[in-house]
Amino acid sequence: MSGITHYILTLQCPDNTGVLAQVSQSLFAHGAFITETSQYSDPYTETFFSRIAFDDRNLNVSSQEFLQAMDELAKPLTMQYQLRKREDFPNILVAVSKDDHCLVSLLTKWKSGALPVNIVGVVSNHQTCESLSQWHDVPFYYLPVTPDTKAAQEAQILALMKEKNVDLLVLARYMQILSDDLCQQLQGHAINIHHSFLPSFKGARPYHQAHARGVKVIGATAHYVTANLDEGPIIAQEVKPINHTFTINQMVHMGHDLEATALSHAVRMHAELRVCLNGDKTVILA
Repeated sequence: MSGITHYILTLQCPDNTGVLAQVSQSLFAHGAFITETSQYSDPYTETFFSRIAFDDRNLNVSSQEFLQAMDELAKPLTMQYQLRKREDFPNILVAVSKDDHCLVSLLTKWKSGALPVNIVGVVSNHQTCESLSQWHDVPFYYLPVTPDTKAAQEAQILALMKEKNVDLLVLARYMQILSDDLCQQLQGHAINIHHSFLPSFKGARPYHQAHARGVKVIGATAHYVTANLDEGPIIAQEVKPINHTFTINQMVHMGHDLEATALSHAVRMHAELRVCLNGDKTVILA
């Protein structure tokens, strides 16, 4: 239907009787045409989560009045919410080192329209992926880093994110550990891909660790970045079965597909406002 604007509303608040009814009634009263809903009540944290998609075909107030109504609804419910137009895709900056398989997947899905984001740049501490970025007409920023220049290089990344109005930093096999300070500043706005099925085999060379333990499945984990290495809230995971005949190289090559898939899934769900932080975990509102 032409001329219709679509919106996504996500919210979370202390769980209580009638929360969803109050939200739905407010949307109905202001003419919001609901097209999709998903909700979850966590019995452990006693928190209510919801994602509601709607359009404005019957909206009877201005967008500003609608926001004011949401603010008034949120106060007594102690509700945190986010509302945006569905077509307002988030800007993402992709950080990569030498391996390009995750970057290839992100760029391909973005170009095909399967990934609802705007990739506004690729930043790297190596020049390996420069030609790939240029082929996709994406600006490439070469920011080498050493232990002595780490603080200055991270300041450059933050400045670039501010300049490009970046909503999300995606670490697509960016083989550098971010400082605690940068992790704090990017809380909830940076996603990493780790090449193992966390919480197993954190840190470096996880395929070697997995091979040494004779695992029967290998995996990849996309998670939000925190100061605790490879311990951020998990968004998406992919696994494949293996057996004792697999070499480390075979595991690495198979893992590339898992890493690219898990990271793309995580970025898409974040971009569609389907991921809610719930302490050290996430709630995925599919």
